[in-house]
Amino acid sequence: MGEGIKERLKGLSVFSRLRIQVSHGSIIAFAALVVILFVAFTVRIIPLRWENLSGGTSLLNEFDPYYQFSITQHMVQNGLLSPYWPTHWVNMMKWYPAGLDMSTSLPALPMTAAALYQFVSLFGAKIDLMTFCAIVPAFIAVISCTILYLIGKDMGGKAVGLLSALFLALAPSFLQRSSLGFFDTEVPGVLGLVLFIFLFLRSLDSKRSLRASLLYSLGSAAALAYFIAGWGAAYYLIDLSVLFVFVLVLLKRYTPRMLVNYSLTFGLALFIGTKVPYVSLGYSVSGAILPVAAVFVVLIVSEILRNNISMKTKLSLVIAGLVVIVGGISILALTDKLGGVTGKFVTVLDPFIRAASPLVNSVAEQRIAAWGNIYIEFGIGILFFLMGLYFVMRNPTNRNIFLILFAATALYFAASMIRLLVLFAPVFAIIAAIGIIGILKPFFTLLQEAPKTLAKSKRRMARVSKEYSGVAVFIIFMILVTNLAFSPQTGGMPRAIEQAYIPTAISASSLPLGGSGLNAPVGAWLDAVGWMKTNVQSTNAVVMWWDYGNWLSDLGNVTSLADNTTENATQIANVGFIFMGNETQSMQMLSAYGQNHVKYIAVFTVLKITQQSSTTYTASPAGYGDEGKWVWMARISGQDEPRLLQEGFMTPSTAWTNENTFGSTNAQTNAWVWNDQGLNCTVFELMNQAEVQYCNTISTGQSFTITPDQTTTVPTYFQVAHIAGVDAAPNAYGNLIPLVAIYSINWAQYDADHGITPPSS
Repeated sequence: MGEGIKERLKGLSVFSRLRIQVSHGSIIAFAALVVILFVAFTVRIIPLRWENLSGGTSLLNEFDPYYQFSITQHMVQNGLLSPYWPTHWVNMMKWYPAGLDMSTSLPALPMTAAALYQFVSLFGAKIDLMTFCAIVPAFIAVISCTILYLIGKDMGGKAVGLLSALFLALAPSFLQRSSLGFFDTEVPGVLGLVLFIFLFLRSLDSKRSLRASLLYSLGSAAALAYFIAGWGAAYYLIDLSVLFVFVLVLLKRYTPRMLVNYSLTFGLALFIGTKVPYVSLGYSVSGAILPVAAVFVVLIVSEILRNNISMKTKLSLVIAGLVVIVGGISILALTDKLGGVTGKFVTVLDPFIRAASPLVNSVAEQRIAAWGNIYIEFGIGILFFLMGLYFVMRNPTNRNIFLILFAATALYFAASMIRLLVLFAPVFAIIAAIGIIGILKPFFTLLQEAPKTLAKSKRRMARVSKEYSGVAVFIIFMILVTNLAFSPQTGGMPRAIEQAYIPTAISASSLPLGGSGLNAPVGAWLDAVGWMKTNVQSTNAVVMWWDYGNWLSDLGNVTSLADNTTENATQIANVGFIFMGNETQSMQMLSAYGQNHVKYIAVFTVLKITQQSSTTYTASPAGYGDEGKWVWMARISGQDEPRLLQEGFMTPSTAWTNENTFGSTNAQTNAWVWNDQGLNCTVFELMNQAEVQYCNTISTGQSFTITPDQTTTVPTYFQVAHIAGVDAAPNAYGNLIPLVAIYSINWAQYDADHGITPPSS
């Protein structure tokens, strides 16, 4: 009797009920995924080696992230809705004198970071906000890789999922835009992209219950709304999904569930998305969103056509549907209710528009990608992608049709704009993974076969076949290792790994430095913004080219005239004119912004030190600072030549439309040669003055001399206030010397020379 009770108690054991059967394959797959995610996170935070973590702050990367940080900081201090409600926050330290309306920004990233920061702070974690924002992209990238694993698993099993996650984790374009400090819109963008794809495709899966399908639709709607609130590329994802559904209808794969899920997903997503302050209701009637309504009408017609009705009725319904679609668009257009498509989206569809705009084309990441860019990005993995595309096209399931459309459109967008390689990275990862598994599958099948005890010749053939299969598997493995670890396409360290060894842009002073040879930050820019923060009042404007505007306002705590938000193209042209005009013209334009506030002007130049003999060196422009960007100053300001002539800033004798007015390229040496107008333009004088002062400072008391490659007149109205980097040794960073030269504006001298009565303070 006692034994029976014991057996019954044993059967009621909690552990016996919770016993979980886990296969060895699942354990291996889970362990592999953990390793991949660990690698994904680690390579993204390696640049921490250059940051001061002993009570200091980890800086952000590039320029735009500081704009996002300023919004996040405002939200942490004043509430998540504070930039938008109850009044718009206008940041007067940006775009002087009008200021910058910060409510014209997408809220997903700053809101996410601010909410997470406040959540972490509840548990007593003491971490600097900028450091927290610098690390957030790495965490979100890990989540994105995890979701891509789930998408790949749905597409082709665990092996495809694991390889997809690995390829995305090490994709150079995605790694660059999710590494330490890259706190920008692509971070929530890629997360929203992969999350929507995962949930939307599951919602359309006919094998799932109606309840599960509806839940996935709700989730995909939330993911799409987050994407709309986080990245301007939401137009692309919406139209891709609409195109996918339309293609399924054309292929006669319509199901009633498709209408329900489509309506729920896009209806709810657009309802939430249009409540975002910056997006607003006008988003729903923009040209890129109207296909959502058009395909909705198509789905309704398809549902009606499922019924047993006459051909005449079917034809009438089709015509009625077309009339509704065309008529609706026409009415919106005629009543001026049809919203336009944002400029950047149009320029991606037609990249030749960008070629005609110096302002847009001046940004390297917005230029058209060459095939060489794509090869350097993906390397030999392109072959696996092509094979994967073959396997996908051979098996046209609904999911594979989506992959084909995703690959074709994303590849076009990536070729149109280098920046959008990050949009192509997820689909490349999935299709390349499918290609590898598709190639390896027959070899693995052959290796797993038991040896057949037939004739001697048969056994020999089986043994030889297995040996060849093993060799094939080994070759593919070595190709992958080579591509991920040695990068034959660049002849050295792969971009994915090299990216992890590059410090943040300001910590490297925008120099192309990286690798284990750099053991400390390059101090020029850090010194410059530190000097401004200490010596310049926050209400004083420092005039600099628009690339550096966010560094000035958010790190230097001074007012700037322009930054990367490109809020005012006219003002950017004015700044370009200030630098390309002679001193008198520059001062005339500067005075239009007010002598009481515009106190400083600054340039960033990089010198290349060339050894001529054992004791003599020559300094010349390297091309990484304003000595390379002045061309865009000339082109952008030159595009406004008619306005500047009309306003009296340009004169007919000194007017320009591009850089050719300031010199020409030597046909033999391919070097730029300044003419008299170029030698006397403000940007050259300021850069040259910094170059001369560096050469004089370093040569003093040394056994060697450094001479500038050329000299010009000393500026009359711009006096050196501080030159950051002027004491760097010639070999401190190879042969490159970054200098940030800050000049105070001598308004008293200018007023005296031109008989101007100084304005009252």
